[in-house]
Amino acid sequence: MSKPPREEQPSLRRRNLFAGVGVVGAAAAATALLPSVQPEVPSAQEPRPAPQRGGGYSLSEHVKHYYKTARI
Repeated sequence: MSKPPREEQPSLRRRNLFAGVGVVGAAAAATALLPSVQPEVPSAQEPRPAPQRGGGYSLSEHVKHYYKTARI
């Protein structure tokens, strides 16, 4: 006698259940982390006076950030 064919439906349902649980868990984790992220408020800095003999280059935070992101 041969064995009856195996039904594939229950395993697909189980996979869908586990996939759904995983998505819900990931969404819950993301939601829990979002309120703790606060936007960065830039601080107001007084502009420096212009140099008398030209030039004007200074190593500001903006320039530091540029060099940090431009590295290869």
